Amino acid sequence: MKNALITGINGQDGSYLAELLLEKGYNVYGIMRRKSVVDYGNVEHIKDKIKFIYADMTDVVSLVNAMKVSDADEVYNLAAQSFVATSWEQPLATAQIDALGVTNMLEAIRMVKPSCKFYQASTSEMFGLVQEIPQKETTPFYPRSPYGVAKVYGHWITKNYRESYGMFACSGILFNHESERRGKEFVTRKITDAVARIKLGIQDHVELGNLSSKRDWGHSKDYVYAMWLMLQQDKPDDYVVATGETRTVREFVETAFAKAGIEVEFSGEGMNEIGTDKATGKVVVKVNPDFFRPAEVDILIGDPTKADTVLGWERKIKFDELVERMVKNDLELVEKEIAYNNL
Repeated sequence: MKNALITGINGQDGSYLAELLLEKGYNVYGIMRRKSVVDYGNVEHIKDKIKFIYADMTDVVSLVNAMKVSDADEVYNLAAQSFVATSWEQPLATAQIDALGVTNMLEAIRMVKPSCKFYQASTSEMFGLVQEIPQKETTPFYPRSPYGVAKVYGHWITKNYRESYGMFACSGILFNHESERRGKEFVTRKITDAVARIKLGIQDHVELGNLSSKRDWGHSKDYVYAMWLMLQQDKPDDYVVATGETRTVREFVETAFAKAGIEVEFSGEGMNEIGTDKATGKVVVKVNPDFFRPAEVDILIGDPTKADTVLGWERKIKFDELVERMVKNDLELVEKEIAYNNL
């Protein structure tokens, strides 16, 4: 049995990856930060199958200990301050975790078990002000947020350790991937949660930022499979994981409302754009300038050709099904919330 160590295990990707590795017979270890109240997050349902190790990405000594305890054959570094908006509010903390934290993990592997395979969670946000469309592995980076900048460092330090020490170190440049387990601070989950609340009559409208931003959206469950495939290859390399399709935030909103049986019509533009329920005439979507980024990323669309051909990867969950799953899940959660409040 292989041993796998996952940082960020209680997040969206970490939970799907843990499920995948357990199905494949791995011993799964997960790094958790020590808190006064233990929060298993998205792995609550499988916590008894995971061996947890307390450690911190900013503390290399704790990561060395995690490597010794787990004797990991594969490390998946998914830990990050991953909310772009917060990276402007906490740029130093973002750099400590998303940039230097990667170096700490690589150093721990190099000191304890250099034969261990390493996966780094890179991101499409590194492309930022895109230099070509679509974006692929050779596209120059131009990050537009402290988060994107920190992730560029993490990406390049991974490549540097691979070339300097001969380590099996890969980066997956994953484009936007969502799921029912996505945190509500992210725009996609914010939308589907709001749609459920509006449908069930406990919220009037949702306020969003730039509705014209274009993103390449897939499902997390498909994308963690690509992570695993990268570490099963004979040689380490970096791969773009994406759908090759792009949609606006507005399209995501329209699809989400449609899945709840509400047809939304948009009018106006920019800061004055609104979305109206065609059946009732009520405004259900408003634009709030506070949600615009200081430096906007207008379009992201990835070219997954390399992942498709070399890894044999393909996505199974299409955009329409992704949104439907998220809306259905939030409708169920909000219904339970209403029932509980009415007890």
